Amino acid sequence: MRAFVYNGLPARVVFGAGALAKLPEELQRLGATKALVLSTPEQRASAAEVARALGARCVGTYDKAAMHVPVDTAEEARRVAKSLGADCCVTVGGGSTTGLGKAIALTSDMPILSVPTTYAGSEMTPIYGITEGGAKKTGRDARVLPKSVIYDPTLTLSLPPALSAASGMNAIAHAVEALYSHEGNPIVSLMAEEGIRALAASLPKIVEAANDLAARTEALYGAWLCGIVLGSAGMALHHKLCHVLGGSFNLPHAETHAIVLPHAVSYNESAAEAMRRIERALGAEHAARGIYDLEMRLRLPMRLADIGMKESDLERAARIATESPYPNPRKVEYAPVLELLRNAYQGHRP
Repeated sequence: MRAFVYNGLPARVVFGAGALAKLPEELQRLGATKALVLSTPEQRASAAEVARALGARCVGTYDKAAMHVPVDTAEEARRVAKSLGADCCVTVGGGSTTGLGKAIALTSDMPILSVPTTYAGSEMTPIYGITEGGAKKTGRDARVLPKSVIYDPTLTLSLPPALSAASGMNAIAHAVEALYSHEGNPIVSLMAEEGIRALAASLPKIVEAANDLAARTEALYGAWLCGIVLGSAGMALHHKLCHVLGGSFNLPHAETHAIVLPHAVSYNESAAEAMRRIERALGAEHAARGIYDLEMRLRLPMRLADIGMKESDLERAARIATESPYPNPRKVEYAPVLELLRNAYQGHRP
């Protein structure tokens, strides 16, 4: 076994059906009395439910969170939080809303209490990202790690099956890259493999029966594990490509992760131990093809062409993704990365 360093992140998790009822108690634990509730426009109903649960502890809502956290939105939300005298952010939704809460915390030290309603996993990480001038800039800062996370699977029942599938594959991508991360370790690998297994087992059930609470619970459990490993181990080529495609070409976050993932895994198939773990978690004979076949079962879009990518932009995307070196099992080079993107654009099975 190779030498490693493991840093456990200080996060509190309250998990289970009905856990939202614990929200006022969790806010009290933080010593907060004036919460600003954040959401996307699509999650207004969930945000309103959370605001009702908080009662007088809620000083307002801001429902303009958007993909990739545009800098203008972040600055407006910061102004709203300051004007309301908020001392805590409660984020309701997925990665877009959590990301907005992180943008506020980054400049105010305001604690975040997260209520995820998707499988994004951002709530378990100190990673933030803000998009400005067509580029998404990411970083790590302990201030943006939510202090408490409430996982209530009943809140995910309204997530449409197609979005559930894409969000779940986004979570699986975190675990896949953690398995071959240069910062990986045995604990991270255990959580990553179990996260992939739980999601691969539950997502097909959710696609067939969106109100299957047992499947929703297992998927949220898997997403929690995948979020932990995202925050604990450095990511590689797959996440770099998805940040480029999202930040520079405004492609939808979860769907982009799903489409690129089997091709990124194929690119990195030299990471033999990671491939064996992925295959075991999926019950598949080949890691990249197993992921591709799972996505076909989930009826996800399989081509970048289907979600707004222009073929004429593939070369630019490959240049951006390879212009600076970063750790990856296989050397990141322009020509093979461009080939990866062409395969993802056309939706070829690896």
